[in-house]
Amino acid sequence: MTRTLLLGLFVALSFAGLAQPAANRPTVVAGFPVNYQEDSVGTYTLPELLKSLDGKTISTAKQWTQQRRPELVKLFEENQFGKMPSRPQEMTFKVFDKGTSAFNGKAIRKQVTVYFTKDTSDHKMNLLIYIPASAKKPVPLLMNISFAAYNQTIEDTGLLVNYIWKDGKRIKADQPTVFGKMNVEQFLDAGIGFATVYYGDIEPDFKDGIKYGIRQHYLKPGQTETAANEWGAIAAWSWGLARAMDYFETDKQIDSKRVALQGASRLGKTALWAGVKDTRYKMVIASISGEGGAALSRRNYGETIRHISDPSRYLYQFAPNYHSYADNVASMPVDAHMLVALMAPRPLLLQTGSTDYWSDPKGEFLSAVAAAPVYKLFNEKGPETTDMPAAGDTSLLMNELGYYMHEGGHTVLPTDWTHIISYMKKYL
Repeated sequence: MTRTLLLGLFVALSFAGLAQPAANRPTVVAGFPVNYQEDSVGTYTLPELLKSLDGKTISTAKQWTQQRRPELVKLFEENQFGKMPSRPQEMTFKVFDKGTSAFNGKAIRKQVTVYFTKDTSDHKMNLLIYIPASAKKPVPLLMNISFAAYNQTIEDTGLLVNYIWKDGKRIKADQPTVFGKMNVEQFLDAGIGFATVYYGDIEPDFKDGIKYGIRQHYLKPGQTETAANEWGAIAAWSWGLARAMDYFETDKQIDSKRVALQGASRLGKTALWAGVKDTRYKMVIASISGEGGAALSRRNYGETIRHISDPSRYLYQFAPNYHSYADNVASMPVDAHMLVALMAPRPLLLQTGSTDYWSDPKGEFLSAVAAAPVYKLFNEKGPETTDMPAAGDTSLLMNELGYYMHEGGHTVLPTDWTHIISYMKKYL
């Protein structure tokens, strides 16, 4: 990832003064207070992770897998992300770039259109895949969900020029993007394939995006919005990532049992939920996922459900039921430590930034601490300390439930990718 991409990601995702020192940041966002002081977080009690709905204590991996995990997945569906449909029977794949040499012979490039519906003129996404050319057997892969079209973020003249959404309109992605360029060769050098998809192919990222995205296809006659427990945009993007996995299972050059998934910010939330729902993903790297992702909702710090639920902001990203907890988060039956625990025993890395106050990096760390007992049921390791590591400290990075915080804000740094690749090499 280049410096241009870092700055672009920081600018594009900044909100509520993400780039400002804590003392200078706004104390009100969307008309609601924001807290950045540890002594004002308040007290809270997390819902019990290892106690089933019928009151039984969960003490074995089998009990977790067979009883508690299904309960929690359903609670998150009903109360946060919403239910989503299964794989569409009419889905098809078109590999329009079947294997072209790229990066001076270092990679084999593939481009695939995934048609979600029988009507191939709409509801489709374009996947870009690079396989190390030297590979003699199916390779592990990093699947990245991106804020930009892949022809905008990767230097390769053979790429399809896709379309993106801007100001509520679909336009050709033939102009530079603030997100800069992705360094694909670092993955190839590690023997890891790389794939990416533009999230707007699946569902546009704005309030009325349901009119154009995959959720529109599933609306009943006369229905203009989803029901209270049905999918928001994050679940729609997660659904699209499951469809990418459907393709990976058909590609003999990809080891579909060794695929990691990564996204940042709202796409970090997406990667986490997608990995929870689709256990075919071997690993998740949830970068700077914050509120609604890995950060504890009951901890009053930075962004809250109340901020998300304001109609001018991100109401559409979650199930409507989620917003009923905006003014009473303590009544919500789930919290982020449960979401994190649902990845167990698969590897999960939470990547945060020390000055990303809005996303609450400490809230993500405490979430991992609270989720660690579930990993322990599987004899896997999570944080074994309640002392938050300093920025740059890699002591918790390589756990099955890993945590790493860089010095800086709401972004993914080049050094983060170095650590992420080390993590993937260990567990893939």
